[in-house]
Amino acid sequence: MGDAQARTGCGTVSWTVFSSSLGEWLVAATERGLCLLSLDVERGHGELAGWCKRHEPQAQVCEGPRQLVGTTQELRAYAAGEMRSFKTPLDLRGTEFQLRVWAGLCEIPHGQTWTYKQLAEHIGAPGSYRAVGGANGRNPVSVIVPCHRVVACGGGLGGYTGGLAHKVRLLAHEGVVLPRAELGDPERRSTAPA
Repeated sequence: MGDAQARTGCGTVSWTVFSSSLGEWLVAATERGLCLLSLDVERGHGELAGWCKRHEPQAQVCEGPRQLVGTTQELRAYAAGEMRSFKTPLDLRGTEFQLRVWAGLCEIPHGQTWTYKQLAEHIGAPGSYRAVGGANGRNPVSVIVPCHRVVACGGGLGGYTGGLAHKVRLLAHEGVVLPRAELGDPERRSTAPA
């Protein structure tokens, strides 16, 4: 899809639901690449409708598992512990700052965590850790752009749009050792993303 077509929103958005050992997920893609990955299928349908309304209002939205085979194969391989990075093309749309944050997230190694402050410093925006937390929360393709790898400075989990239970599961899957207090109440949210 050309840039002009992407801006006018006259393409196709394909979506599918698939199961892995980490759960049932919804994925969606434009002709340019993956645009949405939701760890909650029911909520994912609403997220897809919102994404299309904002970015591709004229798009034809259709269930198309064949168009997403490569993506679902990679995600299943990740869930099986066979893959640590992704080759799936992405169609990320956000502000310049959000795109910088999302690019920075992709530099956090598998099995490691950074704090919101470390990520802010890494992208050249020291002191903007709250804005980094906001951009993190707007990441439309979690797991592939690994926002689950960002934690609060005090050792807490911070937030996670997909729910802290999903964040705990993803971090544990990657071998991250979490503080016992965080494991006891995965629905608890910290108020500050620092």
